[in-house]
Amino acid sequence: MCRRHGFSLVELSIVLVILGLLTGGILGGQSLIRAAELRSIASDLFRYGTAVNSFRDKYFSFPGDMNNATKFWGAASSCPGSSASTGTLTCDGDGNGLLTPHTATYGNEYFRFWQHMANAGLIEGNYSGVAGGSGAYPEQLPIIGTNVPRGRISSTGYSVFYALAVTADGQLFFKQPSGNIVFFGSLLGNSTAGDAIAPEEAWNIDTKLDDALPASGVVTTPTSSNSNGGTDCATTNVASTAAYDLSKTTKSCSLQFWAFGR
Repeated sequence: MCRRHGFSLVELSIVLVILGLLTGGILGGQSLIRAAELRSIASDLFRYGTAVNSFRDKYFSFPGDMNNATKFWGAASSCPGSSASTGTLTCDGDGNGLLTPHTATYGNEYFRFWQHMANAGLIEGNYSGVAGGSGAYPEQLPIIGTNVPRGRISSTGYSVFYALAVTADGQLFFKQPSGNIVFFGSLLGNSTAGDAIAPEEAWNIDTKLDDALPASGVVTTPTSSNSNGGTDCATTNVASTAAYDLSKTTKSCSLQFWAFGR
């Protein structure tokens, strides 16, 4: 007669312990990966701000806006042009201190910004120096990994933008002066200002780099009427009382970094 043997209680306990350890290890590993991704955002923003200041000290100009860049790195086949540069060949900016999009005479300053800094050896990567060329704002379209840097979080990147002054708190931006800013987030229209991280994560980065407030200082975020149409990142669109909405866990935030001062 054949006897059937089942698992003993000891054997079952060992299996459950092993499964618990595996599950805990996976969850713990995911938390460590996410923490590393968030640290990379703070590190990248700090690094880009430092690179811009180093560039200005060396060349007496903003990268992208530099009006004698071709004297250092050679001229692209057509300027401002829409063809990607070969090697370090580039185009001049207009030297007015403002990063502006494509114009008849000076173009692609949003994207020459990254190329000029890479040419100067201040950041890693190779960038085309020209806009994406399609969409609602073809002269401003970033392509993550091609004309702007890629973030460590999937589908995120960094882009630069010249923001006009906002004189009153609005649906997209808090009251702010005009200036050149770096956006971090997912691709949204003509920038990387789309939702990418949760409010607690944005607060964590803001705390490390600035004042932990979404509407003031060097690190800011869009108002409560988020530019990506998602869940609010800030508690209100009134700058004087706004805070990060730490009760929400959805990815509803992007970041704006005033790398050149406010």
